[in-house]
Amino acid sequence: MGVPCSVARRRWPLIHTLDTESHMKTTLMIDDGTFRRLKRAAAQQGTTLSAQVEAALRQFLARREAPAALPPLPSFDSGGALVDLSDRDALYQAMEGR
Repeated sequence: MGVPCSVARRRWPLIHTLDTESHMKTTLMIDDGTFRRLKRAAAQQGTTLSAQVEAALRQFLARREAPAALPPLPSFDSGGALVDLSDRDALYQAMEGR
């Protein structure tokens, strides 16, 4: 099915409408290539465009909600303080060699 040239260049709005108790009406601006792929996938799977978008968003958000565990921070034993931090002259000597 061909799309008129003037329509093919614009972005396709996708409007999601269902009952207002558990769903929200939303307009999305989707580029032409992505829209065609989405429409094709919906037809192949026998679902609606809204169902395809919702499934993709759920999958995306599920990945974002579970961040990977951070590795533990390194630790080391410095062997103790080399300078008495309350002794200004000792600090200058250690830092600047005075």
